[in-house]
Amino acid sequence: MTILGIFSLAGNFVVVWVFMNTKSLRSPSNTLVVNLALNDFLMMFVNFPPMVINSYWGTWVFGPRFCEFYAFWGNMCGCVSIYTMVWITLDRYNVIVKGMNGKPLTSKGAMLRNLFSWVFSIVWCILPLFGWNRYVPEGNMTACGTDYLTDDQFSKSYLYVYSTWVFIGPFFLIVFSYFFIVKAVMAHEQQMREQAKKMGVKSLRSEEAKQTSNECRLAKIALMNVSLWFMAWSPYLVINWAGMFSPATVTPLFSIWGSVFAKANSVYNPLVYALTHPKYRAALYVKLPFLACKGDSYEDNTSATSSATTAVAEKSEKA
Repeated sequence: MTILGIFSLAGNFVVVWVFMNTKSLRSPSNTLVVNLALNDFLMMFVNFPPMVINSYWGTWVFGPRFCEFYAFWGNMCGCVSIYTMVWITLDRYNVIVKGMNGKPLTSKGAMLRNLFSWVFSIVWCILPLFGWNRYVPEGNMTACGTDYLTDDQFSKSYLYVYSTWVFIGPFFLIVFSYFFIVKAVMAHEQQMREQAKKMGVKSLRSEEAKQTSNECRLAKIALMNVSLWFMAWSPYLVINWAGMFSPATVTPLFSIWGSVFAKANSVYNPLVYALTHPKYRAALYVKLPFLACKGDSYEDNTSATSSATTAVAEKSEKA
């Protein structure tokens, strides 16, 4: 947990810092990315130190009130994360599937989407503090979460509705969107190959083709982040539903996987962007060159310089 906390705080801080201090990255779409990184940073900033301390002592040592706050904060950040992923996916759907017919995302629209994610999450996650379910220590006693062991239908109804609105619903919406995104990308690639074949060239390197390629790359990044999110938060869903229908299976060791996987998710996102986002890598190389993350723009410049040097050398030889 200490290793996860340090990497998450450092990685997400760098993501927010680079995106906010690089003019070329300050687009409406990247506002959603910044919200995702800021959310991951805040989750670990609040939840990682208490869990490390509790793991050291082997039990919850901060009292019932902080237990409720800890669980509320973790659930809220998880909810903000998934709905930010939904907005990122819908933005990719709008750009790639609708294309010129789609309405471009504006800065105001991105901010309103981020605001909705936070307000919606706060409302859903504050309800257990007012009696619809409750926040209690988990079986491993090092973290707190929703109460899935109380055999009461009113308490369980919160988990049914919460699971639908915060996990199952977004999951199917994202799968539906990516189905058409992949379909559109495949159709576009097929058209490009056919057009290139008719023109007797290997590929078409127009500006439009490059732009579409960049959009497809961003869609792949978003898909990777979403896949990692569901991999990270699915254990919590399994634990909650197992606790409701088969409580004997939820051992302390079984219950701790939810916390570990969920907090590991906040480490994935900055790594994904550092490794696969070309403009972010280029900006990161400028801001923090010792990390040696060279983006496409850097590589293109290097390639261009190398080609020019080769051309000059060939001319000299001919002369």
